[in-house]
Amino acid sequence: MTDSTQAPPAPATANRSTKDLTRAAVSGWLGTAMEFMDFQLYSLAAAIVFNTIFFPDVSPAIGLIAAMATYGVGYVARLAGAVYFGRMGDRIGRKQVLIITIAMMGVSTTLIGVLPTYAMIGIWAPILLVVLRLVQGFGAGAEIAGATVMLAEYAPTRRRGVVASLVSLGTNSGTLAATGIWAILLAVLTEDQLLSWGWRIPFLLSFVLLVLTLWMRRNLKESPVFEERPDVVDGVALSKDEALAVAAREQASTLEAGLKQRKGRSFFLALGLRFGQAGNSGLVQTFLVGYLATTLMMDRSVPTDALLIGSAIGFVTVPLVGVLGDRFGRRPLYAALSATTMVAAFPLLIMITSGSTVAVTIGMVLALNLGVLGLFSLESVTMAELFGSRTRFTQLALAKEIGGILATAIGPVVAAGLTAATGSWWPIAVMLVVYSAITLVTALVAPETRGRDLVDVRDAA
Repeated sequence: MTDSTQAPPAPATANRSTKDLTRAAVSGWLGTAMEFMDFQLYSLAAAIVFNTIFFPDVSPAIGLIAAMATYGVGYVARLAGAVYFGRMGDRIGRKQVLIITIAMMGVSTTLIGVLPTYAMIGIWAPILLVVLRLVQGFGAGAEIAGATVMLAEYAPTRRRGVVASLVSLGTNSGTLAATGIWAILLAVLTEDQLLSWGWRIPFLLSFVLLVLTLWMRRNLKESPVFEERPDVVDGVALSKDEALAVAAREQASTLEAGLKQRKGRSFFLALGLRFGQAGNSGLVQTFLVGYLATTLMMDRSVPTDALLIGSAIGFVTVPLVGVLGDRFGRRPLYAALSATTMVAAFPLLIMITSGSTVAVTIGMVLALNLGVLGLFSLESVTMAELFGSRTRFTQLALAKEIGGILATAIGPVVAAGLTAATGSWWPIAVMLVVYSAITLVTALVAPETRGRDLVDVRDAA
């Protein structure tokens, strides 16, 4: 038996062709499209119909809060999934984890489409909804992190921002598809049709995307950075003690420094950068839809159509931010987008709550592209660059999911409580300012990561 602590041969450069890069890009795009299609399907359903279907015996305001809570509970499972699958991805590679996570997400989302309602089985209906949301969340906890890591590690260094932004385009594609499906349903179905069977259609349609994504990922090569890592032997990472022993014999100072580096600063920087996008997303893409329909009594098609238009414009916003990040660096773009969102928060909310269809649409389109999609484009590459190759998957997944729990999951519930207590929209604007300010301060103290060697096992900070 070979001693696992013997010095492994120097890893050869893991060359990838343009075809390999294309396959990785399409795979990452499809996977994140599916995750965010599921995310948006669920969030819009929670805002539009779940309060009636699964929580019919309470007031509209309490029903909205309960529906937002079922939406948020999945983030607890996402954190567990981030820990479990993140460690697996750092130990045995990215590809296998991405196959498992997409399967868990897709199956649970499809099953939501066949759930019995409260009228059929009573309290068991919301219980089963929560169970499926937990399974969905467990798989999703590492899905976007894995896709982000895989695409960033595949991308050419000078084009890493724009290539990694394809992950964000995937999220935008999923959001656009889900919002488009809901917009069509709201336009063509009556209220009774929507509540009786129409709400099931979006969840059942997600099965088609599941099959396509699984097929793509089975034919995907492993991340070249993972294969080039100095602590990976025969496709499996050495333990820390084994890697330190190898580093000592080989005088591999970079590997040893990375293994002994005190962790923490890069993680908290990533968490701070995550807050703006995650918090703003929960407010703009989830809470405002329910708030406008339930509290302000607007036609539900108005905010969903606005998100549809905003997502379509995002196909320009996302790659443009990626290109600018490659040209000028990550920090200046983060600062500019966060500061602009802070300044625009109150004017945008005045527009969104004005009751005018045109003003609502313009306000939500701007809020979505400035405060959510633009930041997400940067997040897709910056968070990957902040971490060393040995723990990148785990740390990135944890930063994303902890940020998601603190901002995206809790935010809509807090916003529902504050708006109900104050009878006004201003708490939403305040929350947008706070979330964006956290990201702005973080960007100002973080190191510039553009062009960093992703094989390096050391964190950027």
